[in-house]
Amino acid sequence: MRVTRILAAGALAAAALLGTAPGAVAESPSPASSDGTGTEGGGPTEAGTTFRTATPVRQGQLATANASSGDYLYWVFTADAGQRPTVRATVTLPESEARHGASTWRIDVYDGLRRRQPCMYGMQSRAAGAEASSVDLACTLRPVRSLADPWEGDPLPGSYYVRLTVTALPEEDLGLPVRAEVEAVSHEVGGAYAVDGALAEPLVPGVSAKEQRNEERAGLEVSTGWWSDRWLWTGAGAVLAALAGVGGYALTRGTGRPARVPPGT
Repeated sequence: MRVTRILAAGALAAAALLGTAPGAVAESPSPASSDGTGTEGGGPTEAGTTFRTATPVRQGQLATANASSGDYLYWVFTADAGQRPTVRATVTLPESEARHGASTWRIDVYDGLRRRQPCMYGMQSRAAGAEASSVDLACTLRPVRSLADPWEGDPLPGSYYVRLTVTALPEEDLGLPVRAEVEAVSHEVGGAYAVDGALAEPLVPGVSAKEQRNEERAGLEVSTGWWSDRWLWTGAGAVLAALAGVGGYALTRGTGRPARVPPGT
């Protein structure tokens, strides 16, 4: 009975400890961004100006940025093997009265090694007339492969940088305000482009989209600081292990006592 009470009390303590895990994680608010990357569910509202400062954006998010004509704008997203990414961009131009002529805009995509990837489809570069209010660009990459020889230059899992800039415009129009919108989406091509092999790690810097999705499913993004539900599971496991040890010791002592011999025998 003593062993039973010990184990029952331990089970209740472990259950109470585990029961706090979902609440502790769910009640942790998603941190609001202060670096222009937006909040959870929304896209970033700023763009980087170099590869090193490229603003991260998830596939399916609409990234926006207010900039000046002549700026180089950079974003970075991740893509996995079996995906065929398409990057779309829209540049809202200044009022025609403020401009002095036509302009030409271009979007380029580079992989994690900063190799420019050619576009299979889409208008990668387009001219906007003096009266145009906006210009639309698009670039569909080749399917991302899981493995390729270094000299082939095929898209591989990892980071992909998007660069948007103007390539031609009247000098007087440099510095005029513009608004850019960029979105990256992927079409799953499946096993048609599968190969026998895979990268040990995605092209750096960056993490593969699959790893990102796995982290999201595990709820890691809503855990802040050092606290996470892993600590609760670890603590509960330690409690159960200790109780099992105590129970086993008590049972061993109970069964290992010598039988009493009646007096006078």
